[in-house]
Amino acid sequence: MEISQVRSAVVAALSSASALGLRADDAVVLHDSNRLVLRLIPCDVVARIAPMAYQASAEFEVEVARRLAETDSPVAALEPRVEPRVYVRDGFVLNMWTYCEPVSPQEIAPADYAHALDRLHAGMRKIDVTAPRFTDRVAEAQRLVRSRDHTPALSDADRELLNNTLRSLSRAIDDRGAAEQLLHGEPHPGNLLRTKNGVLFIDFETCCWGPVEFDIAHAPELVSEHYPGADQELLRECRGLMLAMVASWRWDRNDQYPNGRRMGTELLGQIRAALDRNGLDATS
Repeated sequence: MEISQVRSAVVAALSSASALGLRADDAVVLHDSNRLVLRLIPCDVVARIAPMAYQASAEFEVEVARRLAETDSPVAALEPRVEPRVYVRDGFVLNMWTYCEPVSPQEIAPADYAHALDRLHAGMRKIDVTAPRFTDRVAEAQRLVRSRDHTPALSDADRELLNNTLRSLSRAIDDRGAAEQLLHGEPHPGNLLRTKNGVLFIDFETCCWGPVEFDIAHAPELVSEHYPGADQELLRECRGLMLAMVASWRWDRNDQYPNGRRMGTELLGQIRAALDRNGLDATS
């Protein structure tokens, strides 16, 4: 979130919590990118707050979380002391979650990671949610790459690499005709918590339909060895596609991810290495 917005967002979150009968005297920033994630104290509520432009995605996230709560899915819970919905205040939208205290060790073993992801996918197969397909998310990344206004710092060679990789791998995955289901969309380590209640997933605004390998691709490589029935060939294509998508977002001039440009440069190197190592074709 823009520095100029952070203070106003914190005030809006504290005011919203207090208006709902939750004691919120202070806020600790847990994460700051396009959305601000705060731990409100002493009520121990996690508030995810963003500008009004994110209202639709915030409402979608709450809907997914509400439905997953009715299944045996390893997910963080919406705050039960308030109505499970999106709140609007002072030009911001926010939703509220129960704070989960992390436990040591915070690093999650590959087998535990895979088991939690498998359970999440099982829960997602039980709910009925209208969500975009993974190809819609790829198309968003392609629009960024093709627009010099949105990605002005991207060199011509890197722009061609990303555009070709997004197009060719998306087509290759689509042509496989693999079974599809509702996915988390970005179940990377930053969206997992190790808590006293086990491993829990957070952040559901990126949910989409696609093969489970699209989700597995966001996890460390060792995780796939423990995920039952993963198609390794499809997974390699999904991992290459995922790298290209994330790299595209990091080169967006409006991206607010911490150290995003450095990450974008590193990802371009990883894409080239992955294409060479796995013999993937990013030109057809």
